[in-house]
Amino acid sequence: MSDYCGCVNRNVSRRHFLTKTSLGLGTVGLASLLDPLNLVMAGQASDGAPGGASLAGVLPAPHFPPRAKRVIYLFQSGAPSQLETFDHKPLLQERNGEELPDSVRQGQRVTGMTAAQKSFPVTGAQFEFAQYGQSGAWVSELMPYTADIVNDLCFVRSMHTEAINHDPALTFFQTGSQQPGRPCFGSWLSYGLGSLNHNLPTFCVLLSRGSGRKNAQPLYSRLWESGFLPSLHQGVQFRSSKDPVVYLNNPDGVDERSRRRVLDALGKIHEIAYKEEEDPELRTRVAQYELAFRMQTSVPDALDVEGEPDHIYDMYGPESRVPGTYAANCLLARRLAERGVRFVQLYHVGWDQHGDLPKEIRGQSRDVDQPSAALVMDLKQRGLLEDTLVIWGGEFGRTNYCQGELTKNNYGRDHHPRCFTIWMAGGGVKSGLVYGETDEYGYNIVSNPVHVHDLQATLLHLLGIDHERLTFRTSGRRLRLTDVHGKVVHDLVA
Repeated sequence: MSDYCGCVNRNVSRRHFLTKTSLGLGTVGLASLLDPLNLVMAGQASDGAPGGASLAGVLPAPHFPPRAKRVIYLFQSGAPSQLETFDHKPLLQERNGEELPDSVRQGQRVTGMTAAQKSFPVTGAQFEFAQYGQSGAWVSELMPYTADIVNDLCFVRSMHTEAINHDPALTFFQTGSQQPGRPCFGSWLSYGLGSLNHNLPTFCVLLSRGSGRKNAQPLYSRLWESGFLPSLHQGVQFRSSKDPVVYLNNPDGVDERSRRRVLDALGKIHEIAYKEEEDPELRTRVAQYELAFRMQTSVPDALDVEGEPDHIYDMYGPESRVPGTYAANCLLARRLAERGVRFVQLYHVGWDQHGDLPKEIRGQSRDVDQPSAALVMDLKQRGLLEDTLVIWGGEFGRTNYCQGELTKNNYGRDHHPRCFTIWMAGGGVKSGLVYGETDEYGYNIVSNPVHVHDLQATLLHLLGIDHERLTFRTSGRRLRLTDVHGKVVHDLVA
């Protein structure tokens, strides 16, 4: 499209063209001062060649003093049953097999998997519970290692969400919207606060498959994508294979000096294109190339666990020596956090126990109990827990009634968005706290409800960010992680 002011041809959008011609060059100058992207688009390569976007965040400083610098999110994909782990309900055992009263259910929505059931039998957990720590938190026999660290934990038993199926619920927790396409939590932090280590990604992702439900719900890479934010802020997935990051290593016949010359040339070409097209993704792309170049050295060091002493492996459990397991990923999360990675996201799949729950949840709990507790203890002994926020939980809870046939030794539980439990540690949250309460049937919340957006607002608050002020303008709106909802739950803040 030709520019009416006689400038060279530019590949610009219609909106950009009309803005420039109708409002004048003064608007363009003002936009350069107000557009937060310009704060991250400066930077030169070490030899003076044109560089890409820097890894600084758009916020010149946090909105208020942060309590946490980094986050490790232990996401339990598939939704752990709160009734078998942390929300003890003796009444369910007493009334096992009885019909769930209509006064409790209140005609609330159920999934298509149980909507046709003629009966909703109350189902008690088949596991013993006991109280632990100063808070008297109830923890089941499935989580003995977690029981040992309850004084460091903040349990929230009154989480709730609108989403009733896995994909929208996962997407809601990660991005603040049930519809795909929004930036995830880690991307927002990268965009707002930037990097603590320019040699490693700001946002790293680790995946593991549990020993619970083998054919679990899949995870999609869009859960750690940057949405409408610059692609520099998307998560980098680390794999357990020989090459932990795909396409990171140089191909055969290409040495470090050759790669450096190629990157310098690409930087100059992209800078010329940027001056022509003013597309910020051009500089973002160069920044990704440069980061990948630095990661060729930093990633092998960060992932080299062979130097870890035996007592650390013993702490995390025997599977910590097996690459790709949840235990191994927890150990890697600690190594990444201590090297300045801002956001480490672990996904552990296999919690979707619609049937055969007593057997499957034993294995699934065994996967995560010891390593999760070890991660908290390991961070604490290194002085990192104080400013590292650890989060453990899934996308919703499970029903208090049985899905399918209830037998003496077997049962399953369907999805339940009305109430579920997560726990947090470190990073400015209150330790030794049990927050929120559900009714005696474990079906509805009776005190201190915490919505997903409330949790997101609180987590950002702990990181020094006002959730209403970290925004990005796109499609005519200023969007944020918490959409137009969410309030900080100050009761959870130490």
